[in-house]
Amino acid sequence: MSDSERKPPLRLKERLEILCTEMIEKGILFSEAMEQFERCFISEVLRRNDGNLVRSAANLGIHRNTLSKKAKRLGPIGGLPSLRDKLQKRHGLNRSR
Repeated sequence: MSDSERKPPLRLKERLEILCTEMIEKGILFSEAMEQFERCFISEVLRRNDGNLVRSAANLGIHRNTLSKKAKRLGPIGGLPSLRDKLQKRHGLNRSR
């Protein structure tokens, strides 16, 4: 592949580096940054798959049970109901923990 055929470097990496620098300067902890990233990433994949966990898990490259656990831990994300809410509605459950 010649130099003229190569794609230019993605600007996404540059944007991510700037974002990381800003987060560090504002004192955001690594665990907070990771949780927010995970929430945003999973939310977008779920939105693109209309909340379907099987398709979303396949798109994320993780097992559906792993996605289910993450969805429960993160709670309602991206305007989608939480998995617990979805199951309660589907099965007519009204138990609160």
